[in-house]
Amino acid sequence: MEYVRIPRRRVAVLIGRGGKVKKEIEDRLKVKLGIDAKEGVVTIENQGEDVLAEWKGRDIVKAIGRGLNPKKAMRLCSDEYVLDIIDLQDIVGRSEKALKRQKARIIGREGRTRKYIEEMTRAWVAVSGKSVTIVGTHDEVAAAREAVIMLAEGIPHGVVYKVLQNKARKLKEKRLSLWK
Repeated sequence: MEYVRIPRRRVAVLIGRGGKVKKEIEDRLKVKLGIDAKEGVVTIENQGEDVLAEWKGRDIVKAIGRGLNPKKAMRLCSDEYVLDIIDLQDIVGRSEKALKRQKARIIGREGRTRKYIEEMTRAWVAVSGKSVTIVGTHDEVAAAREAVIMLAEGIPHGVVYKVLQNKARKLKEKRLSLWK
């Protein structure tokens, strides 16, 4: 059995309208979710054959709890997709002002920088609280993680964009080589 704590404001998103999201997670992974809405604690109990189902369920719940859209988080049901959570305090320290500034750099004006990272890497990025959540294939997540860390460290956006363009080209070449 796995336990995950999520913000209470994200419990409704995890449950979904009419319990749709919760039911989809339970049906696809063959797990049972127990949700304590007051405390924000979710228990994940395996009900099927897949020994990794609890861990996959844990990652999906964490991703939704950290601001990712449930449809995107459901990709974690597949073994190809991984979850990465970057704690920004590890990079910028405990200063609220510095944390706010670096989150703004990662998101960008009207969300453009975050969208650019997503377009170049094909990973999904959510900035929430003191962390950045990334979901994608291993290579996609690695490229997005590098970009997020560079931005959090204060590297100029132009430099990060160039690095992302190079990573995107390499990711595309790798995808194309798999088709041959």
